[in-house]
Parts: sequence; C-alpha cells; structure tokens
Amino acid sequence: MKCDKKAMLLYGVTDRTWVGKMTLYEQVEAALRNGMTCLQLREKNLHEEQFLEEAVKFAELCRNYRVPFIINDNVDIAVKCGADGVHVGQDDMNVSLVRERVGDKMIIGVSVHNVEEAVKAVSGGADYLGIGAVFPTSTKTDANVMSTGVIREICNAVDVPTVAIGGINSSNIMKLSGSGVDGIAVVSAIFGAESPGNAAAELRRLSEKMVG
Repeated sequence: MKCDKKAMLLYGVTDRTWVGKMTLYEQVEAALRNGMTCLQLREKNLHEEQFLEEAVKFAELCRNYRVPFIINDNVDIAVKCGADGVHVGQDDMNVSLVRERVGDKMIIGVSVHNVEEAVKAVSGGADYLGIGAVFPTSTKTDANVMSTGVIREICNAVDVPTVAIGGINSSNIMKLSGSGVDGIAVVSAIFGAESPGNAAAELRRLSEKMVG
C-alpha cells in the first residue's frame, strides 16, 4: 500500500489524555465509523509489549475500515504488527534508514517545518509529509506556528500528499483553504471531543470543503 492523498483528508492521531468515558479503541472506532481516513497510533509511555499488543488490535480495526494504519516513531512495532506505515519526526530515525528497515511497501510519513526539510524527506523516501504546526497547539507547546505562505511553498515543492497538523479544529480549518494541503491531522479535535464520532463527521465534511 502506498499513500493516497485521500487518506490525508482526516488523519487522526491518538492521545490517551481523554480516555475515560470511552476506551481508546471505542474512540477510534467511532471516528472511523464517521469518516476518519487514516489513523496514527502514538504511544509515548506504553511498555513495548503493551504497545505491540495494542498495535495489533488497531491494525485489524483499520483493515476492517480499509484505512491506513500508521505507527508513530517506533519502526520495530510498525513492522511486527503489520502496520501500513510509520511516521517519524525530524529528531527521530533518518527517513532513508527507515526505508532500509521497512522496505518499499510500507508508507513512511515525515514531519516537516520548512521547504528544505520537505525536499530532503521526499528525496530520502517519504511517501507523505506532515506540515506544522499550522496553529498554536497544546499538544506541542514548543512548536513554531507557520504562515499559510510557508505551507503553500512546501506543498508546491513536493509531489507527495501533505497533511496539515497543529491546533486544527472545526472553527479554524477553513483558514487552510488554498494552502495546498490534502487534509488535516488532528488529536484533541477528535479524541478530546465529547463525541469523537460526531467530531469526526464534522471535520471530514469541513476537510473535504477545505481542499475543494
């Protein structure tokens, strides 16, 4: 499976901060049922065995909904659970080394903040780019917010799908219209919502409108 830009329309990134009334699995399934087009499992604090056990379950769930399943950072877990892809940041393993590890079939996503990083990532083997932060975000308080102009420059400089991330919600998503991104990646806008399913449905509608 390689990356289709339609998978970027509504890209959900998990966060256990809001688990309580619903389990993470229930939150994810509600979002998938209501239009989420890609899932990234991000687990910074789980033990490796727990992470793998969880990843196997989410990989199966995503297969059932026919959406790509991406693991954040952990290449070993991505390979072992049969994920569709892995996403790395600028401070993680170099994308060319990731490609050597995972082979040609797995999707690789890379977080970028400027044109130079974007071009380097694609030349190294990235299949899609996460561009951000596009708005202030509580998830990464040290992230620098980029202008729409920079987002557009990055999109124009590469020929792979792009997804905007960082502080995106239903009230500001339309500000990204005309930026060139193929969709949005969100954390709290889905998983921090009282109803992840309703939130996903609204964000999917708005993202389709935003990309035109």
